[in-house]
This record gives sequence, structure tokens and C-alpha cells, in this order.
Amino acid sequence: MNAETPRAPGDLLVRAGGVVFAVGALATLVTVAPLFLDAEPFPAPAYFVCMLMGVGFALAAAGLLRSAAAERRAARAAVSGPAA
Repeated sequence: MNAETPRAPGDLLVRAGGVVFAVGALATLVTVAPLFLDAEPFPAPAYFVCMLMGVGFALAAAGLLRSAAAERRAARAAVSGPAA
């Protein structure tokens, strides 16, 4: 995003959701790898970190919905015009 592009209300949520999703995806790869390599599996708390994928997806979806709602409000305001 450059300095000329205005920030939409949900942009920060989408970015945070992407980061959290990536952390969860990496944790999933690391956690599942020992199962394929015949190594000792990780303890149960390691599997809970994998749930960050879902949390990140939910954050990003909330950001998209928030951004869409703001665009919808802006479009309605542009169509209705000034209330003079």
C-alpha cells in the first residue's frame, strides 16, 4: 500500500488475519511433519497453535466485511447526495 491509497476501515484486520493465518499454517506444517517422518509427535498444546489458522481466517473475513460495509455506506452517501 502506498501513501496515495487511503486505508479502508478493515485493512488492518485483513493484514492481521493474514499474519495470524500464516503463523497457524506454519505451526500446522511443523506439527504434522513428525507424523509423516515416524518421529515422536508433539504434545497436545502444539496442536492448539494450529487453530490460529481458523482465527486468522476469521479475522480476515471480519476485515473484509467491515471494509465492504464502509464501501456500501460511502456509495449510499454518494447516491443520496447532500441533504440540503
